[in-house]
Amino acid sequence: MPILAIRMPRQETTEEKQFDERVVNIDRVARVVKGGRRFRFRALVVIGDHKNRVGIGSAKGADVTAAVTKAVDVAKKNMITLSLYKGTIPHETEAKVGGAKILIKPASPGTGLIAGGVVRIILEVGGVSNALSKSLGSSNKTNTAYATIAALRRVVPAKYWVTTTLSPRKTLAVSKPVKTSPPVAKPTAKKPTKRIKELK
Repeated sequence: MPILAIRMPRQETTEEKQFDERVVNIDRVARVVKGGRRFRFRALVVIGDHKNRVGIGSAKGADVTAAVTKAVDVAKKNMITLSLYKGTIPHETEAKVGGAKILIKPASPGTGLIAGGVVRIILEVGGVSNALSKSLGSSNKTNTAYATIAALRRVVPAKYWVTTTLSPRKTLAVSKPVKTSPPVAKPTAKKPTKRIKELK
Protein backbone atom coordinates (compact mmCIF):
# COMPACT_ATOMS: atom_id res chain seq x y z
CA MET A 1 0.00 0.00 0.00
CA PRO A 2 1.55 3.34 -1.02
CA ILE A 3 2.24 5.85 1.74
CA LEU A 4 0.83 9.32 1.14
CA ALA A 5 2.99 12.22 2.26
CA ILE A 6 0.99 15.27 3.32
CA ARG A 7 2.79 18.59 3.03
CA MET A 8 1.85 20.87 5.87
CA PRO A 9 1.89 24.66 5.28
CA ARG A 10 4.77 26.44 6.94
CA GLN A 11 3.70 28.34 10.00
CA GLU A 12 5.12 31.84 10.19
CA THR A 13 6.20 32.98 13.60
CA THR A 14 4.88 36.14 15.20
CA GLU A 15 8.42 37.55 15.15
CA GLU A 16 8.40 37.64 11.34
CA LYS A 17 5.10 39.52 11.25
CA GLN A 18 6.04 41.93 14.01
CA PHE A 19 8.72 43.96 12.18
CA ASP A 20 9.15 45.26 8.67
CA GLU A 21 12.73 44.58 7.55
CA ARG A 22 14.33 46.76 4.87
CA VAL A 23 17.81 46.15 3.50
CA VAL A 24 19.20 49.64 2.87
CA ASN A 25 22.68 48.92 1.58
CA ILE A 26 25.07 46.03 0.93
CA ASP A 27 28.80 46.59 0.43
CA ARG A 28 31.61 44.19 -0.39
CA VAL A 29 34.55 44.75 1.92
CA ALA A 30 38.04 43.28 1.67
CA ARG A 31 40.70 42.41 4.22
CA VAL A 32 44.27 42.15 2.99
CA VAL A 33 46.13 39.12 4.30
CA LYS A 34 49.40 37.42 3.42
CA GLY A 35 47.87 35.27 0.69
CA GLY A 36 45.80 38.07 -0.89
CA ARG A 37 42.38 39.54 -0.12
CA ARG A 38 39.54 38.07 1.89
CA PHE A 39 36.16 39.37 0.71
CA ARG A 40 33.11 39.68 2.96
CA PHE A 41 29.77 41.50 2.81
CA ARG A 42 28.45 44.28 5.03
CA ALA A 43 24.69 44.88 5.29
CA LEU A 44 22.79 47.88 6.65
CA VAL A 45 19.24 46.97 7.74
CA VAL A 46 16.34 49.05 9.08
CA ILE A 47 13.45 47.41 10.96
CA GLY A 48 10.26 48.89 12.41
CA ASP A 49 6.67 48.05 13.38
CA HIS A 50 4.98 51.05 11.67
CA LYS A 51 3.69 52.19 15.07
CA ASN A 52 6.49 54.02 16.86
CA ARG A 53 9.44 51.63 17.14
CA VAL A 54 12.43 51.58 14.79
CA GLY A 55 15.99 50.31 14.83
CA ILE A 56 19.02 50.00 12.55
CA GLY A 57 21.83 47.49 12.44
CA SER A 58 25.01 46.92 10.49
CA ALA A 59 26.93 43.65 10.37
CA LYS A 60 29.34 41.64 8.22
CA GLY A 61 29.13 38.07 6.98
CA ALA A 62 30.71 35.58 4.60
CA ASP A 63 27.70 35.95 2.28
CA VAL A 64 24.80 38.37 1.89
CA THR A 65 22.30 36.20 3.75
CA ALA A 66 24.55 35.85 6.81
CA ALA A 67 25.27 39.58 6.86
CA VAL A 68 21.57 40.49 6.67
CA THR A 69 20.65 38.01 9.42
CA LYS A 70 23.32 39.42 11.75
CA ALA A 71 22.29 43.00 10.96
CA VAL A 72 18.63 42.23 11.80
CA ASP A 73 19.68 40.81 15.18
CA VAL A 74 21.73 43.95 15.88
CA ALA A 75 18.80 46.18 14.89
CA LYS A 76 16.41 44.35 17.22
CA LYS A 77 18.76 44.95 20.15
CA ASN A 78 19.07 48.69 19.40
CA MET A 79 15.45 49.69 18.82
CA ILE A 80 14.09 53.05 20.00
CA THR A 81 10.57 54.30 20.67
CA LEU A 82 9.56 57.46 18.81
CA SER A 83 7.57 60.28 20.41
CA LEU A 84 4.92 61.01 17.79
CA TYR A 85 2.04 63.50 17.77
CA LYS A 86 -0.74 63.10 15.17
CA GLY A 87 1.47 61.18 12.78
CA THR A 88 4.45 63.53 12.97
CA ILE A 89 7.16 64.57 15.41
CA PRO A 90 6.26 67.24 18.01
CA HIS A 91 9.11 69.65 17.22
CA GLU A 92 12.12 70.25 14.99
CA THR A 93 15.23 68.17 15.64
CA GLU A 94 18.67 67.64 14.14
CA ALA A 95 21.80 65.57 14.75
CA LYS A 96 25.22 65.01 13.25
CA VAL A 97 27.19 61.75 12.99
CA GLY A 98 30.51 61.89 11.19
CA GLY A 99 30.05 64.14 8.17
CA ALA A 100 26.29 63.54 7.87
CA LYS A 101 23.90 66.10 9.38
CA ILE A 102 20.14 65.45 9.35
CA LEU A 103 17.36 68.00 9.99
CA ILE A 104 13.79 66.77 10.57
CA LYS A 105 10.76 69.09 10.91
CA PRO A 106 7.11 68.35 11.77
CA ALA A 107 4.51 68.70 9.02
CA SER A 108 0.73 69.18 8.89
CA PRO A 109 -1.58 66.24 8.04
CA GLY A 110 -1.63 65.43 4.32
CA THR A 111 1.93 66.58 3.66
CA GLY A 112 3.43 63.09 3.52
CA LEU A 113 7.09 62.22 3.91
CA ILE A 114 9.26 64.83 2.22
CA ALA A 115 12.46 62.82 2.56
CA GLY A 116 14.67 60.62 0.48
CA GLY A 117 16.99 57.67 0.76
CA VAL A 118 17.70 56.24 4.17
CA VAL A 119 15.81 58.97 6.06
CA ARG A 120 12.57 58.14 4.25
CA ILE A 121 12.88 54.42 5.00
CA ILE A 122 13.53 55.00 8.72
CA LEU A 123 10.60 57.43 9.09
CA GLU A 124 8.30 55.14 7.11
CA VAL A 125 8.93 51.94 9.08
CA GLY A 126 8.83 53.96 12.32
CA GLY A 127 5.25 55.08 11.69
CA VAL A 128 5.86 58.74 10.80
CA SER A 129 3.36 59.74 8.08
CA ASN A 130 4.04 63.49 7.81
CA ALA A 131 7.48 65.09 8.11
CA LEU A 132 9.98 67.31 6.34
CA SER A 133 13.68 66.50 6.27
CA LYS A 134 16.92 67.82 4.88
CA SER A 135 20.26 66.04 4.55
CA LEU A 136 23.20 68.38 5.10
CA GLY A 137 26.76 67.26 4.51
CA SER A 138 27.90 63.74 3.69
CA SER A 139 25.69 61.30 1.76
CA ASN A 140 27.21 58.20 3.38
CA LYS A 141 24.28 55.87 4.03
CA THR A 142 25.58 54.42 7.28
CA ASN A 143 26.31 57.82 8.85
CA THR A 144 23.01 59.20 7.52
CA ALA A 145 21.09 56.34 9.12
CA TYR A 146 22.76 56.76 12.50
CA ALA A 147 22.30 60.56 12.33
CA THR A 148 18.57 60.08 11.69
CA ILE A 149 18.25 57.78 14.70
CA ALA A 150 20.21 60.26 16.84
CA ALA A 151 17.88 63.09 15.75
CA LEU A 152 14.79 61.04 16.60
CA ARG A 153 16.26 60.22 20.03
CA ARG A 154 16.39 63.95 20.82
CA VAL A 155 12.65 64.45 20.35
CA VAL A 156 11.05 65.46 23.67
CA PRO A 157 7.33 64.63 24.23
CA ALA A 158 4.98 67.56 24.79
CA LYS A 159 4.31 66.56 28.42
CA TYR A 160 7.96 67.26 29.31
CA TRP A 161 8.11 70.72 27.70
CA VAL A 162 8.99 73.68 29.96
CA THR A 163 6.55 76.58 29.61
CA THR A 164 7.33 80.27 30.25
CA THR A 165 4.41 81.10 32.57
CA LEU A 166 5.08 83.38 35.58
CA SER A 167 5.50 81.78 38.97
CA PRO A 168 2.94 82.61 41.74
CA ARG A 169 5.51 84.77 43.56
CA LYS A 170 6.14 86.93 40.48
CA THR A 171 2.39 87.25 39.80
CA LEU A 172 1.77 88.40 43.40
CA ALA A 173 4.56 90.97 43.16
CA VAL A 174 3.01 92.43 40.03
CA SER A 175 -0.55 92.60 41.39
CA LYS A 176 0.29 93.88 44.89
CA PRO A 177 3.44 95.99 45.02
CA VAL A 178 5.15 95.92 48.39
CA LYS A 179 5.59 99.32 50.11
CA THR A 180 9.12 100.04 51.10
CA SER A 181 10.02 102.49 53.88
CA PRO A 182 12.95 104.92 53.51
CA PRO A 183 16.24 103.66 54.90
CA VAL A 184 16.90 104.56 58.55
CA ALA A 185 20.33 105.96 59.36
CA LYS A 186 22.22 103.91 61.91
CA PRO A 187 23.56 105.81 64.98
CA THR A 188 27.29 106.16 64.93
CA ALA A 189 29.44 105.88 68.07
CA LYS A 190 31.05 109.20 69.16
CA LYS A 191 34.75 109.33 69.65
CA PRO A 192 35.96 110.21 73.19
CA THR A 193 37.04 113.82 73.61
CA LYS A 194 40.45 115.07 74.82
CA ARG A 195 39.11 116.00 78.25
CA ILE A 196 38.03 112.41 79.00
CA LYS A 197 41.39 111.13 77.93
CA GLU A 198 43.15 113.64 80.28
CA LEU A 199 41.02 112.53 83.25
CA LYS A 200 42.08 108.95 82.68
